[in-house]
Amino acid sequence: MTTTLAAPVTQSERIVILDSLRGIAILGILLMNIPGFALPEAVYNDPSVLNEWGTINFKTWYFIDWFMEGSQRALFSMLFGAGIILFISGKEKKTDGLWPADYFFRRQLWLLVFGLFNAFILLWFWDILFHYACIGMIAFAFRRLSPKALIIGAVICLLLQTARENVDAYRDRKMIYKGEMIAKMDTTVTKLTDDQKADLGSMMEFKEKASQEGKLKKMNKSLKSVQGNYGGFYEYQSERSLRGEFYYTYFGIWDILLFMFLGMAFFKSGILIGQASSKVYWGLFIAGLGLGLVLSYFRLQPLIDYKFNFYEYTKNVSFEFYEISRTFRAVGIFGLIMLLYKSGWFKWFFALMRPVGQMAFTNYLMQSFLVGLFFYGIGFGYFGKLQRHEIYYVVAATWTLQIIWSHIWLRYFRFGPLEWAWRSLTYWKKQPFRKEKQNLNTETIG
Repeated sequence: MTTTLAAPVTQSERIVILDSLRGIAILGILLMNIPGFALPEAVYNDPSVLNEWGTINFKTWYFIDWFMEGSQRALFSMLFGAGIILFISGKEKKTDGLWPADYFFRRQLWLLVFGLFNAFILLWFWDILFHYACIGMIAFAFRRLSPKALIIGAVICLLLQTARENVDAYRDRKMIYKGEMIAKMDTTVTKLTDDQKADLGSMMEFKEKASQEGKLKKMNKSLKSVQGNYGGFYEYQSERSLRGEFYYTYFGIWDILLFMFLGMAFFKSGILIGQASSKVYWGLFIAGLGLGLVLSYFRLQPLIDYKFNFYEYTKNVSFEFYEISRTFRAVGIFGLIMLLYKSGWFKWFFALMRPVGQMAFTNYLMQSFLVGLFFYGIGFGYFGKLQRHEIYYVVAATWTLQIIWSHIWLRYFRFGPLEWAWRSLTYWKKQPFRKEKQNLNTETIG
Protein backbone atom coordinates (compact mmCIF):
# COMPACT_ATOMS: atom_id res chain seq x y z
CA MET A 1 0.00 0.00 0.00
CA THR A 2 1.12 3.55 -0.67
CA THR A 3 0.19 6.98 0.51
CA THR A 4 -0.90 8.02 -2.96
CA LEU A 5 -4.09 6.02 -2.51
CA ALA A 6 -5.31 8.23 0.31
CA ALA A 7 -8.30 10.30 -0.76
CA PRO A 8 -11.81 11.24 0.38
CA VAL A 9 -14.40 8.48 0.28
CA THR A 10 -16.26 7.86 -2.95
CA GLN A 11 -19.99 8.16 -3.49
CA SER A 12 -20.40 4.39 -3.27
CA GLU A 13 -18.60 4.34 0.09
CA ARG A 14 -20.89 6.88 1.76
CA ILE A 15 -23.46 5.68 4.27
CA VAL A 16 -26.65 7.43 3.25
CA ILE A 17 -28.35 7.48 6.67
CA LEU A 18 -25.32 9.18 8.26
CA ASP A 19 -25.55 12.02 5.74
CA SER A 20 -29.27 12.39 6.48
CA LEU A 21 -28.66 12.37 10.24
CA ARG A 22 -26.00 15.04 9.83
CA GLY A 23 -28.49 17.14 7.90
CA ILE A 24 -31.10 16.80 10.63
CA ALA A 25 -28.54 17.61 13.33
CA ILE A 26 -27.04 20.64 11.57
CA LEU A 27 -30.46 22.19 11.04
CA GLY A 28 -31.50 21.26 14.56
CA ILE A 29 -28.41 22.97 15.99
CA LEU A 30 -29.65 26.30 14.63
CA LEU A 31 -32.90 25.74 16.52
CA MET A 32 -30.82 25.64 19.70
CA ASN A 33 -28.40 28.42 18.73
CA ILE A 34 -30.86 31.03 17.52
CA PRO A 35 -31.44 32.65 20.96
CA GLY A 36 -27.70 33.34 21.19
CA PHE A 37 -27.76 35.05 17.78
CA ALA A 38 -30.98 37.00 18.28
CA LEU A 39 -31.47 37.81 21.96
CA PRO A 40 -29.37 39.82 24.42
CA GLU A 41 -27.25 38.15 27.04
CA ALA A 42 -29.34 37.41 30.16
CA VAL A 43 -32.49 37.17 28.00
CA TYR A 44 -31.78 34.16 25.77
CA ASN A 45 -32.00 31.63 28.62
CA ASP A 46 -34.24 33.59 30.99
CA PRO A 47 -37.79 34.61 29.99
CA SER A 48 -38.28 36.50 33.26
CA VAL A 49 -36.06 39.41 32.19
CA LEU A 50 -38.65 40.76 29.75
CA ASN A 51 -41.61 39.45 31.77
CA GLU A 52 -42.60 36.80 29.24
CA TRP A 53 -44.66 34.84 31.76
CA GLY A 54 -47.83 33.30 30.33
CA THR A 55 -47.15 34.44 26.76
CA ILE A 56 -46.34 32.51 23.58
CA ASN A 57 -42.73 33.51 24.21
CA PHE A 58 -42.67 31.67 27.53
CA LYS A 59 -44.31 28.61 25.99
CA THR A 60 -41.71 28.68 23.21
CA TRP A 61 -38.87 28.87 25.71
CA TYR A 62 -40.36 26.07 27.77
CA PHE A 63 -40.90 23.67 24.86
CA ILE A 64 -37.38 24.15 23.49
CA ASP A 65 -35.71 23.73 26.88
CA TRP A 66 -37.93 20.89 28.03
CA PHE A 67 -37.90 18.83 24.86
CA MET A 68 -35.10 19.83 22.50
CA GLU A 69 -32.34 21.62 24.40
CA GLY A 70 -28.91 20.05 23.81
CA SER A 71 -30.25 17.10 21.82
CA GLN A 72 -29.07 18.15 18.37
CA ARG A 73 -25.58 18.99 19.55
CA ALA A 74 -25.54 15.54 21.17
CA LEU A 75 -26.60 13.89 17.90
CA PHE A 76 -23.93 15.80 16.01
CA SER A 77 -21.30 14.72 18.57
CA MET A 78 -22.39 11.11 18.08
CA LEU A 79 -21.99 11.47 14.33
CA PHE A 80 -18.58 13.05 14.80
CA GLY A 81 -17.51 10.07 16.90
CA ALA A 82 -18.69 7.68 14.20
CA GLY A 83 -16.89 9.84 11.64
CA ILE A 84 -13.59 9.31 13.45
CA ILE A 85 -13.90 5.55 12.95
CA LEU A 86 -15.01 5.94 9.33
CA PHE A 87 -12.14 8.27 8.50
CA ILE A 88 -9.41 6.20 10.18
CA SER A 89 -10.66 2.81 9.00
CA GLY A 90 -10.87 4.09 5.43
CA LYS A 91 -7.31 5.38 5.54
CA GLU A 92 -5.96 2.22 7.19
CA LYS A 93 -7.27 0.21 4.23
CA LYS A 94 -5.33 2.41 1.81
CA THR A 95 -2.14 3.56 3.56
CA ASP A 96 0.64 2.13 5.71
CA GLY A 97 2.28 3.09 8.98
CA LEU A 98 1.49 6.42 10.62
CA TRP A 99 -0.12 7.96 7.56
CA PRO A 100 -3.73 7.37 8.72
CA ALA A 101 -2.97 9.11 12.02
CA ASP A 102 -1.09 11.84 10.17
CA TYR A 103 -4.11 12.57 7.97
CA PHE A 104 -6.46 12.45 10.95
CA PHE A 105 -4.50 14.88 13.12
CA ARG A 106 -3.93 17.20 10.19
CA ARG A 107 -7.68 17.12 9.61
CA GLN A 108 -8.35 17.93 13.26
CA LEU A 109 -5.87 20.80 13.34
CA TRP A 110 -7.48 22.40 10.30
CA LEU A 111 -10.86 21.95 11.99
CA LEU A 112 -9.44 23.85 14.96
CA VAL A 113 -8.44 26.68 12.61
CA PHE A 114 -11.95 26.79 11.14
CA GLY A 115 -13.34 26.86 14.68
CA LEU A 116 -11.19 29.87 15.54
CA PHE A 117 -12.39 31.51 12.30
CA ASN A 118 -15.99 30.91 13.36
CA ALA A 119 -15.36 32.31 16.84
CA PHE A 120 -13.15 35.32 16.09
CA ILE A 121 -13.97 36.28 12.49
CA LEU A 122 -17.62 35.32 12.19
CA LEU A 123 -17.84 36.10 15.92
CA TRP A 124 -20.03 33.18 16.91
CA PHE A 125 -19.38 32.68 20.62
CA TRP A 126 -21.06 29.25 20.82
CA ASP A 127 -18.79 27.69 18.19
CA ILE A 128 -18.40 23.91 18.56
CA LEU A 129 -15.71 23.17 15.95
CA PHE A 130 -12.81 24.14 18.20
CA HIS A 131 -14.04 21.74 20.88
CA TYR A 132 -14.56 18.91 18.40
CA ALA A 133 -11.05 19.46 17.06
CA CYS A 134 -9.44 19.23 20.49
CA ILE A 135 -11.57 16.50 22.03
CA GLY A 136 -11.74 14.47 18.81
CA MET A 137 -7.98 14.00 19.14
CA ILE A 138 -8.59 12.47 22.56
CA ALA A 139 -11.40 10.24 21.27
CA PHE A 140 -9.00 8.97 18.58
CA ALA A 141 -7.14 6.97 21.25
CA PHE A 142 -10.30 4.97 22.06
CA ARG A 143 -11.42 4.15 18.52
CA ARG A 144 -10.51 0.45 18.73
CA LEU A 145 -12.55 -0.28 21.86
CA SER A 146 -15.51 -2.63 21.62
CA PRO A 147 -19.06 -1.22 21.66
CA LYS A 148 -19.46 -2.47 25.24
CA ALA A 149 -16.27 -0.74 26.38
CA LEU A 150 -17.31 2.47 24.62
CA ILE A 151 -20.71 2.39 26.34
CA ILE A 152 -18.94 1.98 29.67
CA GLY A 153 -16.72 4.91 28.75
CA ALA A 154 -19.81 6.99 27.92
CA VAL A 155 -21.37 6.16 31.32
CA ILE A 156 -18.14 7.15 33.07
CA CYS A 157 -18.15 10.45 31.16
CA LEU A 158 -21.78 11.03 32.17
CA LEU A 159 -20.90 10.50 35.81
CA LEU A 160 -17.88 12.78 35.57
CA GLN A 161 -19.84 15.54 33.85
CA THR A 162 -22.62 15.28 36.43
CA ALA A 163 -19.99 15.45 39.18
CA ARG A 164 -18.56 18.54 37.46
CA GLU A 165 -21.98 20.21 37.49
CA ASN A 166 -22.49 19.48 41.15
CA VAL A 167 -19.00 20.47 42.25
CA ASP A 168 -19.54 23.87 40.65
CA ALA A 169 -23.00 24.17 42.23
CA TYR A 170 -21.62 23.13 45.64
CA ARG A 171 -18.90 25.78 45.44
CA ASP A 172 -21.49 28.44 44.63
CA ARG A 173 -23.73 27.30 47.50
CA LYS A 174 -20.76 27.35 49.85
CA MET A 175 -19.87 30.84 48.70
CA ILE A 176 -23.44 32.01 49.33
CA TYR A 177 -23.59 30.36 52.76
CA LYS A 178 -20.29 31.88 53.89
CA GLY A 179 -21.28 35.30 52.57
CA GLU A 180 -24.66 35.25 54.29
CA MET A 181 -23.09 34.18 57.58
CA ILE A 182 -20.62 37.06 57.37
CA ALA A 183 -23.43 39.49 56.46
CA LYS A 184 -25.16 38.62 59.76
CA MET A 185 -22.11 39.51 61.79
CA ASP A 186 -22.11 42.73 63.79
CA THR A 187 -19.21 44.61 62.24
CA THR A 188 -19.32 47.19 65.04
CA VAL A 189 -18.11 44.45 67.36
CA THR A 190 -16.18 42.14 65.02
CA LYS A 191 -13.81 43.51 62.42
CA LEU A 192 -13.91 41.53 59.19
CA THR A 193 -10.73 39.93 57.93
CA ASP A 194 -9.61 40.37 54.32
CA ASP A 195 -10.83 36.85 53.53
CA GLN A 196 -14.23 37.56 55.05
CA LYS A 197 -14.51 40.78 53.08
CA ALA A 198 -13.68 38.87 49.90
CA ASP A 199 -16.27 36.17 50.70
CA LEU A 200 -18.91 38.80 51.45
CA GLY A 201 -18.08 40.64 48.22
CA SER A 202 -18.37 37.46 46.15
CA MET A 203 -21.77 36.70 47.62
CA MET A 204 -23.06 40.23 47.10
CA GLU A 205 -21.80 40.28 43.51
CA PHE A 206 -23.51 36.96 42.75
CA LYS A 207 -26.73 38.20 44.34
CA GLU A 208 -26.65 41.49 42.44
CA LYS A 209 -26.11 39.77 39.08
CA ALA A 210 -29.06 37.44 39.80
CA SER A 211 -31.40 40.32 40.61
CA GLN A 212 -33.76 41.80 38.05
CA GLU A 213 -31.73 45.00 38.04
CA GLY A 214 -28.52 43.06 37.46
CA LYS A 215 -30.03 41.10 34.58
CA LEU A 216 -31.41 44.25 32.94
CA LYS A 217 -27.98 45.85 33.24
CA LYS A 218 -26.42 42.84 31.54
CA MET A 219 -29.11 42.92 28.83
CA ASN A 220 -28.55 46.60 28.10
CA LYS A 221 -24.79 46.13 27.86
CA SER A 222 -25.36 43.32 25.38
CA LEU A 223 -27.77 45.41 23.30
CA LYS A 224 -25.38 48.37 23.22
CA SER A 225 -22.39 46.22 22.26
CA VAL A 226 -24.02 44.12 19.54
CA GLN A 227 -26.01 46.97 18.01
CA GLY A 228 -23.09 49.40 18.10
CA ASN A 229 -20.05 49.97 15.90
CA TYR A 230 -17.72 47.23 14.76
CA GLY A 231 -14.98 47.99 17.26
CA GLY A 232 -17.22 47.74 20.31
CA PHE A 233 -19.03 44.71 18.92
CA TYR A 234 -15.78 42.90 18.15
CA GLU A 235 -14.37 43.54 21.62
CA TYR A 236 -17.56 42.30 23.31
CA GLN A 237 -18.19 39.29 21.09
CA SER A 238 -14.57 38.12 20.85
CA GLU A 239 -14.35 38.12 24.64
CA ARG A 240 -17.43 35.89 24.74
CA SER A 241 -15.85 33.66 22.09
CA LEU A 242 -12.65 33.42 24.11
CA ARG A 243 -14.57 32.31 27.19
CA GLY A 244 -16.64 29.87 25.16
CA GLU A 245 -13.76 28.23 23.31
CA PHE A 246 -11.46 27.67 26.24
CA TYR A 247 -13.91 27.40 29.15
CA TYR A 248 -16.08 24.78 27.47
CA THR A 249 -13.10 22.79 26.17
CA TYR A 250 -12.01 22.41 29.80
CA PHE A 251 -15.35 22.06 31.55
CA GLY A 252 -17.22 20.33 28.72
CA ILE A 253 -14.72 17.61 27.85
CA TRP A 254 -16.77 14.84 29.48
CA ASP A 255 -19.95 16.14 27.83
CA ILE A 256 -18.49 15.89 24.32
CA LEU A 257 -16.59 12.64 24.90
CA LEU A 258 -19.78 11.06 26.25
CA PHE A 259 -21.58 11.46 22.93
CA MET A 260 -18.55 10.74 20.78
CA PHE A 261 -18.20 7.43 22.62
CA LEU A 262 -21.91 6.72 22.17
CA GLY A 263 -21.60 7.47 18.46
CA MET A 264 -18.63 5.13 18.13
CA ALA A 265 -20.45 2.37 20.02
CA PHE A 266 -23.68 2.80 18.05
CA PHE A 267 -21.76 2.83 14.78
CA LYS A 268 -19.79 -0.33 15.57
CA SER A 269 -22.94 -2.14 16.69
CA GLY A 270 -24.92 -0.99 13.62
CA ILE A 271 -27.42 1.03 15.66
CA LEU A 272 -26.36 4.34 14.12
CA ILE A 273 -26.78 3.13 10.55
CA GLY A 274 -30.16 1.45 10.91
CA GLN A 275 -29.00 -2.16 11.18
CA ALA A 276 -30.54 -2.83 14.61
CA SER A 277 -34.06 -4.19 15.01
CA SER A 278 -37.00 -1.87 15.48
CA LYS A 279 -37.28 -3.11 19.08
CA VAL A 280 -33.93 -1.48 19.84
CA TYR A 281 -35.07 1.88 18.49
CA TRP A 282 -38.41 1.62 20.28
CA GLY A 283 -36.49 0.95 23.49
CA LEU A 284 -34.24 3.97 22.96
CA PHE A 285 -37.24 6.14 22.09
CA ILE A 286 -39.52 5.14 24.97
CA ALA A 287 -36.88 4.88 27.70
CA GLY A 288 -34.92 7.89 26.49
CA LEU A 289 -37.75 10.36 26.06
CA GLY A 290 -39.80 8.89 28.90
CA LEU A 291 -37.06 9.41 31.47
CA GLY A 292 -35.54 12.45 29.79
CA LEU A 293 -38.71 14.52 29.67
CA VAL A 294 -39.61 13.70 33.26
CA LEU A 295 -36.13 14.69 34.38
CA SER A 296 -36.29 17.85 32.28
CA TYR A 297 -39.56 18.80 33.96
CA PHE A 298 -38.05 18.45 37.42
CA ARG A 299 -34.93 20.33 36.27
CA LEU A 300 -36.89 23.31 34.93
CA GLN A 301 -39.55 23.55 37.62
CA PRO A 302 -37.26 24.98 40.34
CA LEU A 303 -36.10 27.68 37.89
CA ILE A 304 -39.72 28.65 37.35
CA ASP A 305 -40.58 28.42 41.06
CA TYR A 306 -37.71 30.76 41.94
CA LYS A 307 -38.66 33.02 39.00
CA PHE A 308 -35.23 32.56 37.42
CA ASN A 309 -33.47 34.15 40.38
CA PHE A 310 -30.26 32.13 40.08
CA TYR A 311 -29.14 33.24 43.53
CA GLU A 312 -32.15 31.62 45.17
CA TYR A 313 -32.01 28.68 42.77
CA THR A 314 -28.36 27.98 43.54
CA LYS A 315 -28.92 28.41 47.26
CA ASN A 316 -31.83 25.97 47.44
CA VAL A 317 -31.37 23.33 44.72
CA SER A 318 -29.16 20.58 46.09
CA PHE A 319 -28.52 18.43 42.99
CA GLU A 320 -27.92 19.23 39.31
CA PHE A 321 -28.82 16.67 36.66
CA TYR A 322 -28.84 18.61 33.39
CA GLU A 323 -26.43 16.21 31.67
CA ILE A 324 -28.44 13.16 32.72
CA SER A 325 -31.71 14.61 31.41
CA ARG A 326 -30.03 15.75 28.20
CA THR A 327 -28.48 12.34 27.58
CA PHE A 328 -31.77 10.51 27.92
CA ARG A 329 -33.62 13.03 25.75
CA ALA A 330 -30.95 12.93 23.05
CA VAL A 331 -31.00 9.13 22.93
CA GLY A 332 -34.80 9.18 22.83
CA ILE A 333 -34.94 11.66 19.96
CA PHE A 334 -32.34 9.60 18.10
CA GLY A 335 -34.52 6.52 18.61
CA LEU A 336 -37.52 8.40 17.22
CA ILE A 337 -35.59 9.53 14.13
CA MET A 338 -34.43 5.98 13.46
CA LEU A 339 -37.97 4.63 13.84
CA LEU A 340 -39.07 7.07 11.14
CA TYR A 341 -36.21 5.86 8.99
CA LYS A 342 -36.97 2.17 9.57
CA SER A 343 -40.66 2.64 8.81
CA GLY A 344 -39.90 3.43 5.17
CA TRP A 345 -42.66 6.05 5.11
CA PHE A 346 -40.27 8.98 5.34
CA LYS A 347 -37.81 8.24 2.57
CA TRP A 348 -38.63 11.64 1.10
CA PHE A 349 -37.61 13.34 4.35
CA PHE A 350 -34.27 11.57 4.64
CA ALA A 351 -33.60 12.21 0.95
CA LEU A 352 -34.35 15.89 1.59
CA MET A 353 -31.87 15.98 4.49
CA ARG A 354 -29.06 14.07 2.78
CA PRO A 355 -27.48 16.92 0.75
CA VAL A 356 -27.73 19.18 3.81
CA GLY A 357 -25.71 16.60 5.72
CA GLN A 358 -23.18 16.15 2.93
CA MET A 359 -22.56 19.87 3.24
CA ALA A 360 -22.87 19.98 7.04
CA PHE A 361 -19.55 21.78 7.55
CA THR A 362 -20.42 24.50 5.03
CA ASN A 363 -23.97 24.82 6.34
CA TYR A 364 -22.82 25.15 9.95
CA LEU A 365 -20.45 28.01 9.16
CA MET A 366 -22.98 29.59 6.80
CA GLN A 367 -25.44 29.73 9.69
CA SER A 368 -22.93 31.84 11.61
CA PHE A 369 -22.56 34.15 8.62
CA LEU A 370 -26.16 34.44 7.45
CA VAL A 371 -27.91 34.59 10.81
CA GLY A 372 -25.20 36.83 12.23
CA LEU A 373 -25.59 39.16 9.23
CA PHE A 374 -29.33 39.36 9.88
CA PHE A 375 -29.11 40.08 13.62
CA TYR A 376 -25.82 41.86 14.34
CA GLY A 377 -25.60 45.65 14.26
CA ILE A 378 -22.89 45.48 11.60
CA GLY A 379 -25.47 43.71 9.40
CA PHE A 380 -29.23 44.25 9.27
CA GLY A 381 -29.39 44.95 13.00
CA TYR A 382 -32.36 42.87 14.16
CA PHE A 383 -30.60 41.87 17.38
CA GLY A 384 -33.03 42.20 20.30
CA LYS A 385 -35.81 43.49 18.05
CA LEU A 386 -37.81 40.28 17.58
CA GLN A 387 -39.85 38.51 20.20
CA ARG A 388 -38.67 35.08 21.28
CA HIS A 389 -41.19 33.17 19.18
CA GLU A 390 -40.48 35.35 16.13
CA ILE A 391 -36.79 34.39 15.99
CA TYR A 392 -37.86 30.88 14.95
CA TYR A 393 -39.27 32.33 11.73
CA VAL A 394 -35.65 33.17 10.91
CA VAL A 395 -34.75 29.56 11.66
CA ALA A 396 -37.43 28.32 9.24
CA ALA A 397 -36.23 30.72 6.53
CA THR A 398 -32.60 29.64 7.02
CA TRP A 399 -33.57 25.97 6.90
CA THR A 400 -35.44 26.50 3.64
CA LEU A 401 -32.52 28.35 2.11
CA GLN A 402 -29.96 25.74 3.19
CA ILE A 403 -32.04 22.79 1.99
CA ILE A 404 -32.56 24.38 -1.42
CA TRP A 405 -29.00 25.52 -1.92
CA SER A 406 -27.54 22.18 -0.76
CA HIS A 407 -29.58 20.29 -3.33
CA ILE A 408 -28.70 22.72 -6.12
CA TRP A 409 -25.00 22.90 -5.22
CA LEU A 410 -24.47 19.14 -5.18
CA ARG A 411 -25.96 18.78 -8.64
CA TYR A 412 -22.87 20.49 -10.00
CA PHE A 413 -20.13 20.00 -7.42
CA ARG A 414 -18.63 17.00 -5.66
CA PHE A 415 -18.21 18.82 -2.33
CA GLY A 416 -19.63 21.72 -0.44
CA PRO A 417 -17.19 24.64 -0.79
CA LEU A 418 -15.80 24.37 2.74
CA GLU A 419 -15.78 20.56 2.63
CA TRP A 420 -13.62 20.90 -0.49
CA ALA A 421 -11.27 23.37 1.23
CA TRP A 422 -11.01 21.17 4.35
CA ARG A 423 -10.22 18.04 2.36
CA SER A 424 -7.73 19.80 0.11
CA LEU A 425 -5.90 21.10 3.18
CA THR A 426 -6.02 17.68 4.88
CA TYR A 427 -4.45 15.88 1.92
CA TRP A 428 -2.18 18.77 0.89
CA LYS A 429 -3.62 18.33 -2.56
CA LYS A 430 -6.31 20.18 -4.48
CA GLN A 431 -9.32 17.89 -4.68
CA PRO A 432 -11.58 17.56 -7.74
CA PHE A 433 -14.43 20.02 -7.33
CA ARG A 434 -16.84 20.06 -10.25
CA LYS A 435 -18.71 16.94 -11.28
CA GLU A 436 -17.80 15.33 -14.57
CA LYS A 437 -20.86 15.21 -16.78
CA GLN A 438 -19.88 11.90 -18.34
CA ASN A 439 -19.36 10.07 -15.04
CA LEU A 440 -21.56 11.48 -12.28
CA ASN A 441 -21.76 8.25 -10.32
CA THR A 442 -18.07 7.85 -9.50
CA GLU A 443 -17.27 11.27 -8.13
CA THR A 444 -15.56 11.63 -4.78
CA ILE A 445 -17.63 13.76 -2.46
CA GLY A 446 -16.75 12.40 0.97
